[in-house]
Amino acid sequence: MRSLQRMKAMRTLRTFLFLAGIGLLTLTSSCRKKDMSLKLNKPHNVKGVVSYRRAFPDLNDTHLETAAEVGIKPIADRKAADSLKEELEHIASNKWYVVDSLTYSIPYLVPRADALLTDIGRNFSDSLAAKGLNPNQVIVTSVLRTRQDVKRLRRRNGNASENSAHCYGATFDISWKRFNKVEDPDGRPLQNVAPDTLKRVLAEVLRDLRQEGRCHVKYELKQACFHITAR
Repeated sequence: MRSLQRMKAMRTLRTFLFLAGIGLLTLTSSCRKKDMSLKLNKPHNVKGVVSYRRAFPDLNDTHLETAAEVGIKPIADRKAADSLKEELEHIASNKWYVVDSLTYSIPYLVPRADALLTDIGRNFSDSLAAKGLNPNQVIVTSVLRTRQDVKRLRRRNGNASENSAHCYGATFDISWKRFNKVEDPDGRPLQNVAPDTLKRVLAEVLRDLRQEGRCHVKYELKQACFHITAR
C-alpha cells in the first residue's frame, strides 16, 4: 500500500515539474520577445537628453550680455539695417535651413551668428543621415529685431522683453516643433520622421555646439523654439 502511494506521489511530482518547466519556458520566451520589441522600437540610436531645461539652462541675461558684446548696436527701424551691410549678413532659405515668414524680425545676422546657423543646419542634416533618418531642415522663426519690431511685438505679447537679445543680430530662434521635410528629387515617397525624434536630434547638435563654446542655448517651451546666441 505504501509502495503504491509512493508511486502516485512520484507521478504527481513529475507532472508538476513538467508543467512548471513548460510555464518557465513560455515566460522566458515572452520576455525575450518583449525585450526584442523594445530594442527594435528604439528610435535610431537617438539618445536625446534627459531634460531640455537642464541641458540648455542659459538664461536671458546670459544671452543679452553676450549678444551686446559680439553684436551690433540696436537699430531704430528696418531702414537702418541697410546702412549696416558691412556688419550684417542677409540670411535666406537654403539647403541647410528654412527662414520662416518673419513678422517681428528681419533676416540679418552678424557673421559669427550666420556661420553658427549654417553649422547647425549642416550638422543636423549630417546627423539625420548618420542615423538613417530621412532628411529634414530646421526652421528659423526669429532673427534680428529693431526697436520698432520690439514695440510692435510688445503690443501683441506683453511678456516680451523690451531689451531683447534679438536686437544685437547675434541671436536667433529655431523651432523644435516644426521641421521642413526635404522631398526626394526623383519624386520617390520618403518616410516621415516623428517631430519628437527630430527634436532629439536637433538637441544633440545644439548640445555639442554649446559644449564647444560656440553658443548659448535656452529651451523655450511656450514659443516652442531653441533660443540661440552666438559666442
